[in-house]
Amino acid sequence: MSKRTQSIRSMFAGGNDQVASDEARQPVQRVASGAVRSLKDTFSEVERDYEELKQQVANGAVPVDLDPELVDPSPFADRFADQDIAAVEALKASIKDHGQEIPILVRPHPTEIGRYQVSYGHRRLRATAELGMRVKAYVRELDDDRLVVAQGIENSAREDLTFIERAAFALKLEDGGFQRSLIQTALSVDRHEVQKLVSVARAVPRWLIESIGRAPKIGRPRWQELADVLKAADAEKKARKATEDKSFPHKDSDERFLAVLRASKRDDAKAPPASPPRLIARSADGLQIAALAVGGKHCKIEMNRDRDEAFAKFVMEQLPTLYADFSKAKPPSKG
Repeated sequence: MSKRTQSIRSMFAGGNDQVASDEARQPVQRVASGAVRSLKDTFSEVERDYEELKQQVANGAVPVDLDPELVDPSPFADRFADQDIAAVEALKASIKDHGQEIPILVRPHPTEIGRYQVSYGHRRLRATAELGMRVKAYVRELDDDRLVVAQGIENSAREDLTFIERAAFALKLEDGGFQRSLIQTALSVDRHEVQKLVSVARAVPRWLIESIGRAPKIGRPRWQELADVLKAADAEKKARKATEDKSFPHKDSDERFLAVLRASKRDDAKAPPASPPRLIARSADGLQIAALAVGGKHCKIEMNRDRDEAFAKFVMEQLPTLYADFSKAKPPSKG
């Protein structure tokens, strides 16, 4: 007889051991034994439920409440830092009024006992932290592969990652040694699309991507155009200069992209060519008398008005005679 059964029977016996022994020989004890067995079964069922609940928590099937300060970012973040403050504030208002309806997913930190790393739900984590609330979270044992697949699939399902966020995430995974097949699974794309994502993210410098931001309205064709433009000499230098403009931080992310693209495409070769050297007429003592400026369809003789206005008028009076003498010596050029 188990100790628990003995304890339960003693609860119902209410007398000494002899009385209990006597009652054990009475037929009525069979009813009591049935009640005890029923109570024993009830206790066993509660224990089974408790163990099952513990197992569900351990497997991450039941959310638990965590201190947000104990949750670190994913080592393979697939998002840029939140720039849409209004969206974060709206989420905070919703959680404050209705509670956190959807738990986040975390894993135990691989090197720091008692801490966690978030797989997905970083905005909910930030909102609960700023509200001073505990965050509901599924805690699951995830290796790096399962971590990135989980966060990639969850974000792909919401379809709110922009092209450049997906591209930067794909490049981070590839540089981290993940196989292309796993990157395809995480982003729910084929191998050809992964190649496009990685090639664009590798062609556009990381500092420039971070300066531009999420650019939600800018798709792959425009990012590919920028990647191609940046191959030209001095294009990256022009792009950096655009980001240093005082108005740049005040533009939204899409406008910043367009500003960088325009600056990178600017062709300095179209600037007006430098003026050719001017002909200078000087006196015997080296004093500049006049300068001949040639541009377009015109030739201009320039003189110092304050000093040589009278001489300029004299030259104008002599021009018909000079022109006639010149024409006799050399016919005028055609056109």
